[in-house]
Amino acid sequence: MSSSVSPLAPKTVPDMPVIAGVRLATAEAGIRYKNRTDVLLAVMDKGTAVAGVFTRSKCPSAPVEWCRAKLKGGKARALVVNSGNANAFTGKTGRSSTALTAKIAAKAVGCSEGEIFLASTGVIGEPLDATKFDGVLGRLAETAESGDYLAAAKAIMTTDTFPKVATATVKLGKAKVTINGMAKGAGMIAPDMATMLSFIFTDAPIAPAALQALLKAGVEDTFNAVTIDGDTSTSDTLLAFATGAAAEHGAPKISRASDPRLKAFVKAFNQVLANLSEQVARDGEGARKLVEITVEGAKTKASARKIAMSIANSPLVKTAIAGEDANWGRVVMAVGKAGEPADRDKLSISFNGIRVAKSGTRDPSYDEKQVSEAMKAPEIAIKVSLGLGKGRDRVLTCDLTKEYVAINGDYRS
Repeated sequence: MSSSVSPLAPKTVPDMPVIAGVRLATAEAGIRYKNRTDVLLAVMDKGTAVAGVFTRSKCPSAPVEWCRAKLKGGKARALVVNSGNANAFTGKTGRSSTALTAKIAAKAVGCSEGEIFLASTGVIGEPLDATKFDGVLGRLAETAESGDYLAAAKAIMTTDTFPKVATATVKLGKAKVTINGMAKGAGMIAPDMATMLSFIFTDAPIAPAALQALLKAGVEDTFNAVTIDGDTSTSDTLLAFATGAAAEHGAPKISRASDPRLKAFVKAFNQVLANLSEQVARDGEGARKLVEITVEGAKTKASARKIAMSIANSPLVKTAIAGEDANWGRVVMAVGKAGEPADRDKLSISFNGIRVAKSGTRDPSYDEKQVSEAMKAPEIAIKVSLGLGKGRDRVLTCDLTKEYVAINGDYRS
């Protein structure tokens, strides 16, 4: 972890309400880090529904493979997360580690191994010594309490500079239901179905299939619209847990994602996902600028997304922003290389509301001093208008600084 907090970190941290049916505990297991917590245990009540989306990497970690297999059961009793070691590219040893971790956790919680979900983050290619969980998880199961989400978020950090949490409360039927979330991620972020690691908890009574549909839809314009460096992790995992405890207070049991009673819940659920994914962008390794890229006038939304991602992942665009240079030529380059329909002579570009290019050439009213001043802001909005159709999309990224190189050059040392 970095010793200094990102200048883009949220100014306030929300109070995280208790969610009935969820208990949390953290500990120092000595996985890799010294003198800090590195393991989280979340214990859920019987009957808790689970949903998940994972990396599309063809080299997934052992915990990702474990969760994919167990997700079919639709129920969860515990989540075990460790930081410091990703348990990825570890072969049979990695699979044995997940099996042993699940066995230890199942014994500690008193459930089947099929109800245990796992996530690991950290260095790739190093064996994870699961025996370090022996005794630790038993103690955590006994001491777990309904509440400290901030401590839980801290335990799963790697190069993150601040813990990421978000919450929302909304009416479902006659009852108030709560949605709490946490995330970690600062580098190797181009999610492609999830993010590095993120976990959502709610007391809403939602069936596994409905929860899965909500989660899959919710990530598309949140976590899947964020990139730090264009690299998709082997460990990307986003799990959602619904304890159903709010049913005792009048919340209706939901079996379909299309249920009209879910309208307010879906909005709040997606707001939590959006909040967490923006925090990931704000904590990009070495970041000093949060960058929002909007592409409009594309042939389709999918085309707009590809062009926006091409801009967001361009090292030349990102370094220009780090240097507070409104270099629209680099944006033009990124639009052109995306492989999507574009017409140079219809292209317009603006930085923080100031149009710098119009109809394929520099804007007649361009003022270098005005634009340079705008580029000093900590948040930069790049807008690209293609003039070809109604397709529109938005993605978040950050600038690329020398600190990113320093962090990743020393990552394993």
